[in-house]
Amino acid sequence: ALQIPFATLPEMRAAFEAAHRKLFGFVTPEKTLVAETISAEASAPGTQISEAEIAPRTEPLEPKASAKIFSAGSWMQAPIYDREYLCAADRVAGPALIYEANATTIIEPGWQAEVTPRNHLILKRIAPRQHRHYADISKPDPVLLELFNNLFMAIAEQSGVVLRNTSQSVNIQERLDFSCAIFDAQGGLIANAPHVPVHLGAMGASVRHVVALRGDSLKPGDSIALNNPYAGGTHLPDITVITPVFDETGEKIRFFAGSRGHHADIGGLTPGSTPPFSKTLEEEGVVIDNFLLRSGEAFREQEFRELLGGGKYPARNPDQNVADIKAQIAANESALNALNAIIARYGAAMVEAYMGHVKANAERAIRDVIGNLADGSFDYLMDDGTPLRVKVTIDRAAKSAIIDFTGTGASARNNFNAPPAVTTAAVLYAFRCLVGADIPLNEGCLKPLTLIIPQASFLQPAPGAAVVAGNTEVSQAVTSALLGALNACACAQATMNNLLFGNARHQYYETICGGAGAGPGFNGASAVHTNMTNTRITDPEILELRYPVRIETFAIRMDSSGDGAYRGGNGVIRKLRFLEPMTVTIVASRRTIPPFGLAGGSPGSVGRQWVERADGSIETLAGCAEATLAEGDAVVIETPGGGGYGAAGSGAAGSGAASIGAL
Repeated sequence: ALQIPFATLPEMRAAFEAAHRKLFGFVTPEKTLVAETISAEASAPGTQISEAEIAPRTEPLEPKASAKIFSAGSWMQAPIYDREYLCAADRVAGPALIYEANATTIIEPGWQAEVTPRNHLILKRIAPRQHRHYADISKPDPVLLELFNNLFMAIAEQSGVVLRNTSQSVNIQERLDFSCAIFDAQGGLIANAPHVPVHLGAMGASVRHVVALRGDSLKPGDSIALNNPYAGGTHLPDITVITPVFDETGEKIRFFAGSRGHHADIGGLTPGSTPPFSKTLEEEGVVIDNFLLRSGEAFREQEFRELLGGGKYPARNPDQNVADIKAQIAANESALNALNAIIARYGAAMVEAYMGHVKANAERAIRDVIGNLADGSFDYLMDDGTPLRVKVTIDRAAKSAIIDFTGTGASARNNFNAPPAVTTAAVLYAFRCLVGADIPLNEGCLKPLTLIIPQASFLQPAPGAAVVAGNTEVSQAVTSALLGALNACACAQATMNNLLFGNARHQYYETICGGAGAGPGFNGASAVHTNMTNTRITDPEILELRYPVRIETFAIRMDSSGDGAYRGGNGVIRKLRFLEPMTVTIVASRRTIPPFGLAGGSPGSVGRQWVERADGSIETLAGCAEATLAEGDAVVIETPGGGGYGAAGSGAAGSGAASIGAL
C-alpha cells in the first residue's frame, strides 16, 4: 500500500502513480486502484502553554574557562560557557562550548548560538561553508576513502531495506534470502550489503553477461532478469535483476544496480524448485537468461508471466514471483536514486574515481593478508566420496596466491555441480574473512588471486547439468576446504540443510543453522548460519500463520560439536508437524562424513533426519530425499556440529590466533 493524500479521484490517481514511479521506477495505469484503508486525523485546541521570558544581559558575557578542540581539520582554543547563566540576546560565535546539566553544545567555526527571549538556543551559520577542493582525485584521500567505502555500502544496505519492505514472500521478507550490490560500468563489484556471500561473489558475472549480450542497446529505465547458473547465476530460484544507471544524457552507463532474491518456487520437479534427484537444469525449473523485464520504465508483466508459465516444469505461483520481482526493481531503483544523489553532491568524476580507489584498497588489504600466509592444501570428501582438492600456493614477493582445484572429482550425475561463479564466490568470501579491516567485499579482493578450476569437474560442469545443490552445498564444501588449507578454522556444518515443503497451494523453503568450526584462539558458535549462507530462520509466529505447519521443536543439539583445545559449535534439532498433506524435500550434506576437526581437533557430528508418522512409526531419510507426508506427520532434522581445533587439553592452539585476522 502507498499512502497518498485524500483528494478527488484524478488527483489521487496522479499522486499514487507518482509515488509508484518513485518507488518502483514504473507505473501500471492499466491496473485497478484499490482503496485499502482510509485514515482520518482530527485536532482540537488544547490548553494554552506559555513560556516565561528571560531578561537580557546587563553586563558583558564572559566565558567560564577554555579548552582545545579539534575542528575543521585543526586544533583551536574554544571558550566555555555555562548555559544556566546565558541571557536573552546573548550571542556566542564558534569555536565555543556551552555546557549544561545534561548536554554539551559544540559551536563550530562559522556558526553562532543565540539565546531567544524564551530561553531557546538557536544555532545559525554566519560564515559561508569552506568547500574542500581535491585537485588530484587520482590519489585517494584517507578520509574520503572511508567516506565512500561507507557510502557505497550504505546504498546497498538501503536497497536491501527497500527490497525487504516491498516484497511479499516469506523467503525475502522474513528469511532475508536476498542480496543487493552496486557495480561499475564493466560489471565489477564495488560494494554490497552484508547479505548472502554466495550471491554477492557471483553477481558480477551476471552483470558482465548482460553487458556482453546487450552492450549499447540498454537504455534508461531498462531492467534485465536472469537466473541462468551458467551466466553468473547460482541456482534457478535465485533470480537476479540488473538495472543500468545512466548519466544525464542517457547515453553513457555509469554503474549497475543489482539485486538477487531467492523465489519460493520457479518450477521444477518438486515444490520449492530444489529437487533432490534432478539430473538436468530443466528439471529444476524455468531458466531465465537476459530477459528484458522493464523496458524504458514499462514493466513487461505479461511477457514475464508467459516465461514463468513456459517450459516443461512451469512456476507454481507466478503471482508471488511477480510481486517479488517488482520489489527487486524497487530495490534497484533505490540504489539508482542514491547513486545519482552522491554524483549530484560530489561530481561524477570523483565518484567514479573513488569506486576505483575502493577496489584498490580492498586489493591492498587482501595482498597484506596473503603476505602472512603459507602454502597449504586440503583434500575434502563429499558425502558420496567424491574428492574436492584445493592447493594454495603463495607468492610472498608479489603478495598473490594461486588457488588450484586440480584433482577435484568429475561433473556429478546428480545436482551437486557448482558453476565457476559459485566457486569464485566461495574463494572471494574465504579470503575476505581473513581481513581484519572493515572493507566492502568487492572485485578488488579477487585481483591478487588466480583460480584454476578444472574443466568437466563438478566445479565447472558442462552447461545444462543440474546445479541446485552446487549453490548451497558445494559452495559450503569449497569454503570449508579452503579455510582448512589456510589453517584458518575447522569445518563448520558445511551444509545449508535445505528443507522444502509444498503442495498445490503452498511452497516454502528454508535453510537450517548448525555448528561453526573452531579455530586458533576461538570456539565455534552454536546454532548459526555459517559461511556461504547468511539468512534468518522464519519466526515461528509468521511460519505458522502463513503455512499449515506447527513447529514442535527448535533447540540446540547438545554434544554435537567437535572437541579440541577450542570446541566447535553445536547443531540444532528442528521438528515440523504438518496440518495438510505435503511433499517434503531435503538437500543436505555432512550426513555420512562428519565436519572435520583441524590441528588435532575432533570432528563434529553428522546430521540426520527422519519422518515421524502420525501412527508413531519412523522412516529414516537420506541427506538428499523426498517424502510425501500426510496430515499429522512430522519431519525432524538434526544438523551437524562444527569441528574442533587443536588437541583437547593441549592449550597450544591459542598461540596462533593473531595470525588469522577476523573471521
